[in-house]
Amino acid sequence: MTNDDVLTSSTQTIEAGQFAPNFEPLLTSEQAAKLLFIHEKTVQSFARSGKLPAIRVGKSWRFRASALDAWVNSALQSDIQSRRES
Repeated sequence: MTNDDVLTSSTQTIEAGQFAPNFEPLLTSEQAAKLLFIHEKTVQSFARSGKLPAIRVGKSWRFRASALDAWVNSALQSDIQSRRES
């Protein structure tokens, strides 16, 4: 799945830089879940508990793809480090 797939909705496509040249579009919980290959409720639970970097907008959670990528990389590095110490 590409970022373009995640950012495409049934009614419109949001392209990076469409609103402002340096603004990274925010993903919905559904889009973040698709990107991470986990359930949307898990994404929301992780956001609520602070395990996943997120922004609360009203009653909805929003996510930056770059922050999710950094979160995954950090988790991978932590896992690799803990295996080395075992």
